[in-house]
Amino acid sequence: MDSRPDLAAAADRMAAVAAGIGEDDLASPTPCAGCTVGDLLAHVVMLTLAFRLAAEKKPAPVEGPPPEPSVADLPADWRRVLPERLDRLAAAWRDPAAWRGRTAAGGVDLAGEEAGVVALNELVLHAWDLAAATGLPYRCAPEDARACLAFAMSVPDDPEARRGLFGPRVPVPEDAPEFDRLLGFSGRDPAWSPS
Repeated sequence: MDSRPDLAAAADRMAAVAAGIGEDDLASPTPCAGCTVGDLLAHVVMLTLAFRLAAEKKPAPVEGPPPEPSVADLPADWRRVLPERLDRLAAAWRDPAAWRGRTAAGGVDLAGEEAGVVALNELVLHAWDLAAATGLPYRCAPEDARACLAFAMSVPDDPEARRGLFGPRVPVPEDAPEFDRLLGFSGRDPAWSPS
């Protein structure tokens, strides 16, 4: 039985959230400190390319860690670009070769299987971030929540290990739903709202 996650559901959910975002939402705050909706969309557009190239074992167009997210880097045609990149990302990670060997994303050397789960985690968490920021509905697939929670729990609870990946953990009851526990482990308050 294949235990590799399929990124298609998470990519589809991200596309659905992005489709509901209006131009007047771009300046709204998100659960990611100091990051507006526009900044976060620019980050998602960039990461969909970076993690597709990681799946294909191709070099990134720019080496090293990604720049700080900025709406200034959001393509004018992001409504066309993002769904296309999400489709290509999910397709690239359906290739079993993507999950084998070594690759890199954001200047970090990773095993293919690690990179695939990080890509899934980015889609799941940032779709929720964008939905929470704009009041749009979001529901994570249970299998994606499970895979991302296992990944989040595997990251040591120290600032150095979490830097660039997660914020400080937010306490969430142990009997909370898996997705809420994922949010807490990743440094997000499940009850966050923009006001």
